[in-house]
Amino acid sequence: MAERTATKPFGMSDKLGYMFGDFGNDFTFILSSMFLMKFYTDVMGVSSGIVGGIMAGARIVDAFTDMTMGQIVDRTKPTPVGKFLPWIRRMAGPVALASFLMYASWFQDMPMWFKIGWMIFTYILWGSVFYTSINIPFGSMASAISADPKHRAELSTWRTIGATLAQTFIGVVLPLVVYYNDPSGAQVLSGTRMAIAAAVCSILAVICYALCYKMTTERVKIEQKTERFDFIDMVHQLASNKALIGIVVSSICLLLTQLTLSAMLPYVFPNYFGNTQAQAAATFVGSAATLILSTFVVQLSSKLGRKELGIYAALFTAAVLLLAFFLQISNAWVFVVFYGLAYSGIGCFMLITWAMITDVIDQTEVETHERSDGMIYSVYSFARKMGQAASSGLAGWLLTLVGYSAATAFEPEVTQGIYNITCLAPAVGAILLALSLYFLYPLNKKRVEENAAILANRR
Repeated sequence: MAERTATKPFGMSDKLGYMFGDFGNDFTFILSSMFLMKFYTDVMGVSSGIVGGIMAGARIVDAFTDMTMGQIVDRTKPTPVGKFLPWIRRMAGPVALASFLMYASWFQDMPMWFKIGWMIFTYILWGSVFYTSINIPFGSMASAISADPKHRAELSTWRTIGATLAQTFIGVVLPLVVYYNDPSGAQVLSGTRMAIAAAVCSILAVICYALCYKMTTERVKIEQKTERFDFIDMVHQLASNKALIGIVVSSICLLLTQLTLSAMLPYVFPNYFGNTQAQAAATFVGSAATLILSTFVVQLSSKLGRKELGIYAALFTAAVLLLAFFLQISNAWVFVVFYGLAYSGIGCFMLITWAMITDVIDQTEVETHERSDGMIYSVYSFARKMGQAASSGLAGWLLTLVGYSAATAFEPEVTQGIYNITCLAPAVGAILLALSLYFLYPLNKKRVEENAAILANRR
């Protein structure tokens, strides 16, 4: 059971600190989702199908590491600074180093079996071990910073602002510096430049984690769980938790939409449009749209409800992408506009999704009279990684299906296939997101407000 501790009031320091936490997370996560597949297909010469398969297979490992980390967090004894913050300090260096090692361009002339083995080792070390060890505590920490639903919505917004800033740096700056023109004039990814960019992102991630640790305060005391872990009981609780099932399915659909679209940017702009400057502009426009939405999305979600707003945003994204497919746009700058519009729907849902998981935690406490922040967030994180796996695997397999390889990367049939994947795969994901929220996620505006009142009375 949680109870308040006497400490300084919630304020801008917490919001900025939480923003820096996700800024740090996404310096490695967004770098991976945007460039790792491109790096391995174009620099290391590994087939897109194999890369997608490795990314999807690594998520099976996460089924164990996420749940294990959730249990570790729940059973961690609180320290004077809280239960979750020590993990931010402890794991910042390892996750940054592991991220850098994934872009080992100096191994590009090694045998194929070695390159594939190195990718498997470093990708699992980064994502399944170190990223899990910092991301589960970081996400769980939102409910310890404040028990007020409005504050948590603000934290969700600021967290997404952090992710957006990282995406802006990686998606706008990197395409301008990591490509070079080969003798035929084609824009090709440089392995050396990519490794340097990964090192810079890792250093910036550590700085952001340090700021998160310094500026954030845990106010809600989350007691250490001491009872014996019962896996069967946990599975039963999860299977009967409708709100958690709803947010899990919705999160998988969200990431299928967002990450498939992001993963295709390094293919559709250099290969189909032949314009990496437009790729940078697209990411900037998408980030700017998210930042603009962040100024009023809390008020909008308070008026409409987070579930309701998410449905509208997902349908808008699907409509824009389907229109782009039917128009078969040939001008890169026109496609930038469509991308910005489509991403604004994704960004709108991203701004509220972290508040939705705290709503699920509250709903669970109302029903069970116990808080299981780490366990619930670990399940949610696992669902997000399933979405990552689905998007990475899908993008890789679809690229293989249209015949993509380093040798065929600029053939007209292949580039047309790249365009079609970019529009249709995330559009389907957005439609599935809207349907999952409507039919599976039960926490509408009225239910969330009722839960907040119940827990306020108990405390």
